[in-house]
Amino acid sequence: MLKLPTLDEVDRASGARVFLCLAPTDMRRSFDRLAETVRTAMGRDPTCGGLFVFRSRAGDRLKVLYFDRDGYALWYKRLEAGAFRFPAAAAGAAAVEVRPSELAMLLEGIDLRSVKRTARLAPKDPGAQGPKGAPK
Repeated sequence: MLKLPTLDEVDRASGARVFLCLAPTDMRRSFDRLAETVRTAMGRDPTCGGLFVFRSRAGDRLKVLYFDRDGYALWYKRLEAGAFRFPAAAAGAAAVEVRPSELAMLLEGIDLRSVKRTARLAPKDPGAQGPKGAPK
C-alpha cells in the first residue's frame, strides 16, 4: 500500500517552531534589533532555535531571523507583485505560532486567513480495548 506523508509528519520531521510577528516591521532592522523585537514584543528567546518571521508594512517583504548554532542568520524575501498574508490572531496578540507547513504555504502565496482545516476523526489506538475486552 502506498503511504504518503501527512502534513503533521512533515511538520514533526522538520522539528522547527515558527513564530510570526503580527506587527508590521521596519525592514531596515537587522540582526540585533530583530532579536530585541523577539524578546520584547514577542516574549520569546531568539536563541531558542525557532524561526521568527517579520513582515513589512506593505506586506511585500519578509525577514526570517533564526539562531544558527553560533550566531544569528537572516533570510530576506521581496515579492515583485502581491503580498504575504498572515493568519488572523486573537486581539492583542503580538505573535502567532504556525506549523512549518503553514510557513511553506505562506511563502508560496497561500493566504493563511482563508485556509480552513476540517474536523477529522482521530485514529484509534490499536492497543486500546473496547467494552468487555473487545477491540474498538
